[in-house]
Amino acid sequence: MTDKGQKRKGYSCHAIQVEIMHNKPTASLQNKRAVLFIKVVCRANAKHVALTLMSSKYKFHDQDKLYFISFAVVNWIDLFIRNEYKDIMLDSFRHCQQHKGLDIYGWCIMSSHIHMIVGTHGDKLENIMRDMKKHTSKTLREAIKNHPQESRREWMLWMMELAGKKNSQNTGFQLWQQDNHPIELFDAKILYQKLDYIHNNPVEAGIVENPEYYLYSSARNYYGLQGLLDVQLVEPQVM
Repeated sequence: MTDKGQKRKGYSCHAIQVEIMHNKPTASLQNKRAVLFIKVVCRANAKHVALTLMSSKYKFHDQDKLYFISFAVVNWIDLFIRNEYKDIMLDSFRHCQQHKGLDIYGWCIMSSHIHMIVGTHGDKLENIMRDMKKHTSKTLREAIKNHPQESRREWMLWMMELAGKKNSQNTGFQLWQQDNHPIELFDAKILYQKLDYIHNNPVEAGIVENPEYYLYSSARNYYGLQGLLDVQLVEPQVM
């Protein structure tokens, strides 16, 4: 490739098109084809850039920050209607707190999904979440298989196996949806908004009348009650 060709590599789509159209007084068929090719390439590149931006939007960019995360069961299956399954998640949370440096500021386990506010003083958050979801996926799968009163066993396992077969990153089984959608809590206002949102989830769902009545949530800790999990309390908001 010539130096001229190499320089063109860095041109914008518009600049290349203008240059080609003005190479000759009348654009030849070859030039028209070149313009069409460039338009197609530019559209493809724009799509790639958009996908890249979308994937980079939901990442743990700064390990020193707090993040609001949400992760859900595939197909929004109401897995956590049994306390036994919710307790498996609590055991995993505690393990990550004790051995991986996970800091939990807020959490709530709903029937099909989980919300948390987390930070870390140890392992990277993306690694903690990866290992947590991998471990709980295996543990919950066995719990579903072995629960004596689980009337939905065959259906849930079939749905999870189906999801796993459709996802090339799994080997025939998938319990969790792929992403955690981490949102960086860059100021106190956003932090308090997300904390209120987490604690009010059971109220909005019509499960309880007040946030502190819901056992599987950090709302109890913030209301001065005994919670199921130790959390790092956010200082009260000064109005």
